Amino acid sequence: MRIRDRAKNFTAAREIRELGYYPYFRPIESDQDTIVELHGKKVLMLGSNNYLGLTNHPEVKAAAIEAIGLYGTGCAGSPFLNGTLRIHLQLADKLAEFVNKEAVLLYSTGFQVNQGVISTVVWKDSVVIADKYDHASIVDGCRLAFGKYLKYDHNDMADLERILANLPDAKAKLIVVDGIFSMEGDIAKLPEIVALAERFDADVMVDDAHSIGVIGPKGDGTAAHFGLTDKVSMIMGTFSKSLASIGGFVASDAYTIDYLKHHSRSLIFSASMPPASAASVLKALEILLREPERRQKLWDNTHRMINGLRQSGFDLGLTETPIIPVIVGDDLKVFAFCKRLQDEGIFVNPIVSPAVQAGMQLIRISLMSTHSFDQVDFALETLAKVGKELELIS
Repeated sequence: MRIRDRAKNFTAAREIRELGYYPYFRPIESDQDTIVELHGKKVLMLGSNNYLGLTNHPEVKAAAIEAIGLYGTGCAGSPFLNGTLRIHLQLADKLAEFVNKEAVLLYSTGFQVNQGVISTVVWKDSVVIADKYDHASIVDGCRLAFGKYLKYDHNDMADLERILANLPDAKAKLIVVDGIFSMEGDIAKLPEIVALAERFDADVMVDDAHSIGVIGPKGDGTAAHFGLTDKVSMIMGTFSKSLASIGGFVASDAYTIDYLKHHSRSLIFSASMPPASAASVLKALEILLREPERRQKLWDNTHRMINGLRQSGFDLGLTETPIIPVIVGDDLKVFAFCKRLQDEGIFVNPIVSPAVQAGMQLIRISLMSTHSFDQVDFALETLAKVGKELELIS
């Protein structure tokens, strides 16, 4: 079969378009704020990972502009050769201090971190073990590794223990887990994971993409949230969420970071993150630490939204964070829900299988610290109205 023939046989997207429900690649015509412009209409944004509301902060934008004036718009090469700038080293040092690790290595995207780190440190005769609900970038990193890839049931410590107990001959064992799960909104059982890792002589890597800026004493992620930073071998984070930019990092001991610098293919063979992006992260990190009230407002909004949705009768699963899944359980109903909410002035994200298991299809709501209580209340009223209209709640 030719590539075009296989592509032509993919009809799902065309069928959803014909129904008028197609929810992807919607062109936003404004900045990423609590209100965005979509097809010339202002709508409430409840689908952004801009948790602290910093992508439109004047200081962050000014830092990016200043960096362009100093360094230009790009690095024209990989960090390994000509693409390391002084601002990259400054950012790495600040992040290492922030997450309390010896050293940090920057990547151009968060996806490249997981792909590049896992595939590098899991060698032949080693094993990587991941939660079944881990992010796709973790899955791809595990698939690229030369070692064996195993999965345990979501947040099921008995299943993880069973797997570890049956790996006596593995040269090395790495457990990789999302700190906050990106679709479910629950938090990894890191204390139990660390205890099992110590018992079975395994390393632990935590993906803090959705945790940085959200949990931890200063927004420093899952390991800090549980007081386990020294027990976790590697901490991964992204810049495209709370830190208002693009890129990612891994934090670890100095030996591991130096090894990754010289072996991680997605670092060595990819261009460096642009200077404006690095400057944006530096400034966002400064504001995060300077204004802890942003995290408090994020959590106030989260509790208000979760309590209101549950009172309306929506099934939110096990969420305990600003990621709030409204479980619908059917692809077409999810698309219809998303379209009607947009008609009513609310932007949300539709999540269907295989991103989630069949029967768990959902609308994903994510909150920002810059949402007002009035906006949260408008969303609650509208969700309840549309939910009753579509017979999702009584």
